[in-house]
Amino acid sequence: MLVTITWTIQIISALLLIVLILLHSPKGDGIAAIGGASQMFASQKSAEKGLNKVTGIIAAVFIICTFLLGFGIIK
Repeated sequence: MLVTITWTIQIISALLLIVLILLHSPKGDGIAAIGGASQMFASQKSAEKGLNKVTGIIAAVFIICTFLLGFGIIK
């Protein structure tokens, strides 16, 4: 029973991670790095900071579930 719950949490967190990572804005400078224009928009907005926190939390949940299932701690 506990294994099934952990697998479900891991699958849901994996899908959420995919979506959250795709929502992040690209950090590549591209051609703007040549003229220094990339530094013009270097500050993060509050939405981006919140997205980073949520992504980190979901990633931690995924890693914990992976360790629990991988090392056989939950049986």
